[in-house]
Amino acid sequence: MRSPKTFRIELIKPSRYDEDGYVVQWVRSLIPSNSLAVLYGLAMDCTKRKVLGDDVEIMVDAHDETNTVLPIRQMIRNIQQADGGFVGLVGVQTNHFPRSLEIARPFLDAGIPVIQGGFHVSGCLSMLPEIPADLQVAMDMGITLYAGEAEGRLDSLLRDVWEDRLQPLYNYLDDLPELSNAVVPFLPKGKFTRSLVSMGSFDAGRGCPFQCSFCTIINVQGQKSRWRTADDIEACVRANIQEGARGFFITDDDFARNKNWEPIFDRLIKLREEEGLKVKFIIQVDTLCHRLPNFIEKAARAGCKSVFIGLENIDPENLKSAKKGQNKIWEYRQMLQAWKDNGVITYAGYILGFPGDTPESVARNIEIIKRELPVDLLEFFCLTPLPGSEDHKNLSAQGVWMDPDMNKYTLEHVTMEHPLMSRDEWYQVYRDAWDQYYTPDHVETMMRRVDAKRISAGFLRTLIVLFYGCITINKLHPLEGGYFRRKVRTQRRPVFSLENPVLFYCRRLWEIGFEHIALLKMFWTLGKIRKRVKLSPDRRTYTDLSLTPVTLEEEENLDLIKVFHPRPSKVHQVPTQPTSVS
Repeated sequence: MRSPKTFRIELIKPSRYDEDGYVVQWVRSLIPSNSLAVLYGLAMDCTKRKVLGDDVEIMVDAHDETNTVLPIRQMIRNIQQADGGFVGLVGVQTNHFPRSLEIARPFLDAGIPVIQGGFHVSGCLSMLPEIPADLQVAMDMGITLYAGEAEGRLDSLLRDVWEDRLQPLYNYLDDLPELSNAVVPFLPKGKFTRSLVSMGSFDAGRGCPFQCSFCTIINVQGQKSRWRTADDIEACVRANIQEGARGFFITDDDFARNKNWEPIFDRLIKLREEEGLKVKFIIQVDTLCHRLPNFIEKAARAGCKSVFIGLENIDPENLKSAKKGQNKIWEYRQMLQAWKDNGVITYAGYILGFPGDTPESVARNIEIIKRELPVDLLEFFCLTPLPGSEDHKNLSAQGVWMDPDMNKYTLEHVTMEHPLMSRDEWYQVYRDAWDQYYTPDHVETMMRRVDAKRISAGFLRTLIVLFYGCITINKLHPLEGGYFRRKVRTQRRPVFSLENPVLFYCRRLWEIGFEHIALLKMFWTLGKIRKRVKLSPDRRTYTDLSLTPVTLEEEENLDLIKVFHPRPSKVHQVPTQPTSVS
């Protein structure tokens, strides 16, 4: 009998470089990579089906650089000792792109094929008339670019590598696959423990019906809702829990627009209430989600403990400029109250740098939010022309300056000009916004609001430390956060020189000590606030303006309404039935 041949696949989710040129990496990262889980699941399905023949064994490994020091030499040996294989750079966003090229170099030098996909490649090819210079650099290096989704196509890609006929570019953007009965996202045991709470991830659907000009999702995944079945989701949840996942990040850009949301929630409710399966998850939704009958109630019963809401702004003119007319600011408070009444922690994204923003208007608006909206965690972003968005396409066509360093497209850097603020003023507005929102007084108010609704104030404290601590201590956005920052001296961006080992390690010891002392101090300070809240005699009866039930007459007196005058009061009535979102 002949020995079986082997084909090796090494999947890598790259990170990015920080301001000093070091890879952003943690012992425990915060956000799991769904792209990595999707590709690993698809690759393992190819293994089971023996798509390269009965005599070829396909071996797959997955690496998330945000929580793993890549064993590049070992990966090279693994592929060289096999009869074939390749490296897949998956889920590469714009700010990951410079790092991805440096990861690819040693593999290419060893004669190993490298295939790169993700939102940067797909976004550029979907919106720009020509291949941009950075993608051309990658192709000139010998990297194969892959645009679009891999469901139903990975078989042929593996055969192309195996038969040595790999193409320089694969573009499937015009042929989006259906997700019903598709292979579900999956990662093996041991990968979950590298995130803070052993969290897995999956997408229950793809596509978004809205037209936000800063968004890349709609131009890569389309505006038509595509979804997995309830059977798919149950299989995904069971498989990942068996491998050690303790929770899930459902990565749909807008789960409320997944047309299969109710059967999925019903199935998760059944798993929780009839089988006792401990399903809990985070979802992302729009500000109209409360209009869907039973959506919020069923989300909570199904295991939703936290929800991210695309609040984006409270100025209607800013929202209009971004084609985000679906956000009705007069409904924000009712929507947030509904989530809080069902025991769910709310996160909200808030974008700074719209054309009408000034330091004064941003500061005023944040105070209105603090006073009148019961949102728990607010995270700030700089308006960024991400490749793949309409904003980027328009600015590119007009020849307007945008920062050429792709590493800065993180949503926390200023990468374009503003009509009313200098770049330095804009960035200062971004930093000041965090300090203005997370004051000790407002943190206490946030804790009193959740405690009054019997939501854990201790859980909120931990989240505040993760969010505000990442900004103030680690100088990184919370979405790039984690616990115990790693820095590898030899993995530095080529534009920086390698540091002297003695100086590097001495400074790292000081940084680690400072970060942990600052972290403990923040926990202690917030712990005192939490204790004060728990001892308050009115802890269960506490209320304030943001928690006051919404009435038409009371709404007219809110600064949220008076400052912006979004529409005549006679149409302030909130619809009780779903409305069109197209």
